[in-house]
Amino acid sequence: MPLLPSAFNPPAWLRNPHLQSVVAASPLRAARARRRLREVPARHDPLVLDVGGGVRLQGVASLPEDRAPRALALLLHGWEGSAESSYMQLTAARLLRDGFAVFRLDFRDHGDSHHLNEGLFHSNRLDEVIGAARAVSGRWPTLPLVAAGYSLGGNFALRLGLHAPAAGLPLRRVAAVCPLLDPARTMDAMEAGPAFYMRHFEHKWRQSLARKRALFPQAHAFGDDVLRLPMRALTAWMVAHNTGFPHLDAYFDGYSVASDRLQALPVPVDVLMAEDDPVIPADEFHRIAGYPNVTLELAPHGGHCGFIEAMTLDGYAERWVAAKLAAAVGAGT
Repeated sequence: MPLLPSAFNPPAWLRNPHLQSVVAASPLRAARARRRLREVPARHDPLVLDVGGGVRLQGVASLPEDRAPRALALLLHGWEGSAESSYMQLTAARLLRDGFAVFRLDFRDHGDSHHLNEGLFHSNRLDEVIGAARAVSGRWPTLPLVAAGYSLGGNFALRLGLHAPAAGLPLRRVAAVCPLLDPARTMDAMEAGPAFYMRHFEHKWRQSLARKRALFPQAHAFGDDVLRLPMRALTAWMVAHNTGFPHLDAYFDGYSVASDRLQALPVPVDVLMAEDDPVIPADEFHRIAGYPNVTLELAPHGGHCGFIEAMTLDGYAERWVAAKLAAAVGAGT
């Protein structure tokens, strides 16, 4: 499939990748997202799903009130995000206006879900996301199923596409925004890049681990010395104590979709990436543009999951996701 030019063209003052990334995660944008979602005539129901193996995950099911839904969209957030992240709410609002039912999933230990499972979240828990997709699809079995994800959620969405037929999921299409392809290279890039990105994720993860320890002190008896470890060392500790992987490289390889892994995608996917993404290296995306079931849109600007278009704080990415998923299920009623 071709490498598509991007229609995203922000004004000059919005072309800095760090400004794009920071504004996208700002309180002002979060307030706008909440308002946009409230304006849509829809019902929002928190749900806890049994995803198999005794694991429970939560999320929010949203159904349009002014029409029967024409399809079901599963939305997956980034690492240390949640179903309530601004990009999740804004994308849900767009999809609801287009007549979709939407399920915004919280990964294990994200949002307010730490109490649901004893074990820690890690990025190789794809079976849980497949189980959640199966549970959600089973609630609305007559609706065509599509999925979209941002950052790590984009990585999960791509892996969901790889495994959907074998898992019995009737997944029609995937849309991924700034998806993580190669975890090892992303860690290297974050360590070499501006320190505030690493500090942000370290702070959020430490808070999450401390909350988990307070809820399950017997299972997670690690000390504050562990929480003070820098990102790479903390990840290696987590891998050694909470996964079945022998070392950090094997863990990273477990959820990588780099090299030629996406060449065999059985489900069509659309990918939106910014060349100036300060978190995920963009050069590795040129390889996937030539794969049979991948359509890549590479924008010169956008930062990491930013794509802010103007002072209104509207985002190109949410509009892009809604358009790609709507095209996959045909015209609405």
